[in-house]
Amino acid sequence: MNVTLREAARLLDVSEKTLYRWIQKGVLPAYRIHDEYRFNRVELEEWAVTHRRPLRPPPAAAGASPQTPPPNLGEAIVRGGVYYRVGGRTRDQVFESLVTLPGIPRHVNSALLLEMLRTREGLASTAVGGGFAVPHPRNPLVLGVEEPTVLLCFLEHPVDFGALDGVRVHTLFLLLSPTVEAHLQTLARIAFVLRDAPFRRLLEKRATREALLGRLAELRPASERSRPVPRGPRKGAA
Repeated sequence: MNVTLREAARLLDVSEKTLYRWIQKGVLPAYRIHDEYRFNRVELEEWAVTHRRPLRPPPAAAGASPQTPPPNLGEAIVRGGVYYRVGGRTRDQVFESLVTLPGIPRHVNSALLLEMLRTREGLASTAVGGGFAVPHPRNPLVLGVEEPTVLLCFLEHPVDFGALDGVRVHTLFLLLSPTVEAHLQTLARIAFVLRDAPFRRLLEKRATREALLGRLAELRPASERSRPVPRGPRKGAA
């Protein structure tokens, strides 16, 4: 745990009192060691990315290689699939449904993934507000995923994820990554597209896979637009 409370407050540009409040609400992952709070730098970075609070230096600069292009979110969703009416009335029940979806890489042990999702959620909610969540394993390296994979899931029942804004989650992006760098970059890309009003409207009305991928293609950075998004297999059709 290499970040103190004072350092975390400076990195997030908030007061220590605000950090205490977030910790008590269970929305910021923290560890109590000898009556003092400590933070894992990677977990702090991912929290900052998903909650739109840039750290200094920004997450992309933490060990990023300029030779490595950022993951393409559309391609990651093609790998994982788009799913409608995913079952579960509680957070754990939703996780049980997620680990059985066909977009999970075949070599991934579903029981291990389920436990990893529960463990990560126990640190702090992965809900990012507005009815959206980005559940993921705490350590992205354990599963041995070869490429960033995102399962875009529309829940049959809105579920309480303990979001900071109190809104129940209706849509989630299950994120599986091969490296910490890819994990943070894909998180940042999800946070970016969720700020796009047209894309959010498509999510809220549970649009078709084609419409969703089409909007993501429009939102791709200019450097990626020459790379067509592969069609991939159809998954989770409405």
